[in-house]
Amino acid sequence: MIACRQSGCTGAYAADGYCDECGHKAGLDGAAAPASHTRVAARGGLGANLVVVPPVPLRDPLTAVMADPRVPEHDRFCGHCGEPVGRGHDGRPGRTEGFCAKDGTPFSFVPRLSPGEVVDARYEILGALAHGGVGWVYLARDRNVSDSAAERWVVLKGLIDTGDRGALASAITERRFLVEVDHPNIVKIHDFVQHPDPKTGQPVGYIVMEYVGGRSLRELAVASSGPDGGRIPLPLPQVLAYGLEVLPALGYLHARGLLFCDFKPDNVIQAEEQLKLIDLGAVRRVGDNDSVLYGTPGYEAPEIRAAGPSVASDLYTVGRTLARLSIDFPGFATRYAGRLPDREDVELFAREESYHRFLRRATHPDVRQRFQSAGEMADQLLGVLREVLAAADGKPRASGSTRFTPERTVFGNVDSELLGPRVAAALPVPLVDPADPAAGFLAALSASGIDALRSAPVQSLEVRLQIVRALVDAGDPEAAGAELWSLPDDGTDWRLNWYAGLIALAGGRPDQARAQFDAVYDTLPGEPAAQLALAAACELVGDAAGATRRYERVWRVDHAYVSAAFGFSRMRLSAGDRAGAVAVLDEVPETSSQQVPAQIAAVRGRLDHRPGTLTDVDLIEASSRLERLRLDTRRQATLAVEMFQTALRWLGRTGPGNAAVAPPGAMLGHGLTERELRFGLERNYRVLASLEEDQRLRCAMVDQANDVRPWTIV
Repeated sequence: MIACRQSGCTGAYAADGYCDECGHKAGLDGAAAPASHTRVAARGGLGANLVVVPPVPLRDPLTAVMADPRVPEHDRFCGHCGEPVGRGHDGRPGRTEGFCAKDGTPFSFVPRLSPGEVVDARYEILGALAHGGVGWVYLARDRNVSDSAAERWVVLKGLIDTGDRGALASAITERRFLVEVDHPNIVKIHDFVQHPDPKTGQPVGYIVMEYVGGRSLRELAVASSGPDGGRIPLPLPQVLAYGLEVLPALGYLHARGLLFCDFKPDNVIQAEEQLKLIDLGAVRRVGDNDSVLYGTPGYEAPEIRAAGPSVASDLYTVGRTLARLSIDFPGFATRYAGRLPDREDVELFAREESYHRFLRRATHPDVRQRFQSAGEMADQLLGVLREVLAAADGKPRASGSTRFTPERTVFGNVDSELLGPRVAAALPVPLVDPADPAAGFLAALSASGIDALRSAPVQSLEVRLQIVRALVDAGDPEAAGAELWSLPDDGTDWRLNWYAGLIALAGGRPDQARAQFDAVYDTLPGEPAAQLALAAACELVGDAAGATRRYERVWRVDHAYVSAAFGFSRMRLSAGDRAGAVAVLDEVPETSSQQVPAQIAAVRGRLDHRPGTLTDVDLIEASSRLERLRLDTRRQATLAVEMFQTALRWLGRTGPGNAAVAPPGAMLGHGLTERELRFGLERNYRVLASLEEDQRLRCAMVDQANDVRPWTIV
């Protein structure tokens, strides 16, 4: 830190550029301000460079002061027992000061600081900004800043009820450790001061923190309106962007052994393009079982009163907040206080399955099934955001997975029939956990043979899982299953479900595979690999709707999963959408090794049709595609045979026969008459015969050519 240059001051310039002792601003007398540590609001990363979130202009502090500061009666509760206090009766307003009728604890809901009052001979009170569950919030001017400088606004947070010993203890706890918290998305605590209570003369503690001039997420949600002026939820991408912004801040607290405890829209402010957690009144250390526990109905986790707060309960409040901001939620704190509405009752949930699954995991009643870290939660939330955006505008939002390898091969293309064992061999596999004791050994292993794995220096969980994978790849699902079932399972490791799904596919049990992959999708809602596996299992069991929906989402978000393109195309084709099926295959990039197989599938897609729907335009378009592909002679002739056979069947249904006047256009150089098409079919049979080494097959090809040849006059 840089020493203060103000004469006689022994302080130093803090992270915000002001002296921590006298309040002098660095740079006013020519001193260079510590630019690398300034905390001024700048263009932030809100939206992860994927979403443009409307900025919120900085608010003039003086306009934020409450004209008539008071606590609404419905928010008045005893700070000791939680019973309602200060409520009106028979048309008479409730008391703002008094004693709890249940336990006699005094209460006061009147601000103790008045405009013009000076706290600690330094902070001039301008008025109350708001009230919360822990204390009043006041705007103040730091009078120690030079008159020639810009105003330095700060916020003082005191206690709603100065007679509440629990609240006082909470404030004292804040004084110990919150001044050390320094994160760009968390309000900065400058100081902790005391000031005599005007009624009792007893000293009262106040936290001094930076002023954040923006609007809370609650205010933004309330102000969100549709074309008719009615209130509507915030756009989902914006809500997800908010979640991605606050999770690192919570992760910062968790890494330092702190829990936020009372996360909700009221406690987050957007200022320009940055979010800040603004109320640290409920923050406590992990393992602190003595401090007063604060929470908000509808947001707090169900186990918190009995088991206390945890990282998982903090993340639960994030899930509830995202739900609150993104959907209409009548009964949020009552009927739905401990659960989400059913998926079929919420249009957004029905449309955005991954988001619904994300919220279900975040707010799962079993703590073990929730996200276990802010980083893990943010990783899945980012995947959900990418999917939501890609589905909205059709532009892929690919990103490397931190959980899975790429798909090992492509399944379901023109050269691969959709069979369970083939799908199991093609799907991605989980990446090795770097924290596993054998991670180094596995990284150095040149081949993942079963014998090499069994000779590993430590038979860790990752080594055992690699043995399972090797057995599946070797075509022995029974042995793989025996190995997997011998592993310890506490119901929280998604990798066991994944390998159980692969074993089920390899063993020809797609219904069991679907159940296992569905569980993985629940745990990893932001992973395209989980949806891809579930889509394949759905297709194998005949669930066309489930397969179509998931193939499409995977393909939309990441064009590296080409198996999803083939799957999505098959589903469209089976539904009779020939044009849609071909359009998907046309999206396979030219740089992909599967571009030619995709175009071959597109050729067949133009010819695959329900009776009476094929036209001469389809035949000519398929012909043009085939000619552009420049395939090897055998593949070209094989596809040509398919095309001529299809054209002859079409001609037999449409009835032109041997008419001298053919329909306009040509297919592979032949007119669309029976005579011309038979000549084309004959020629390609003979090409295939010339390439066949087996004498018996070559003769069969020649016989077929002779059979289809039209009568000619020699």
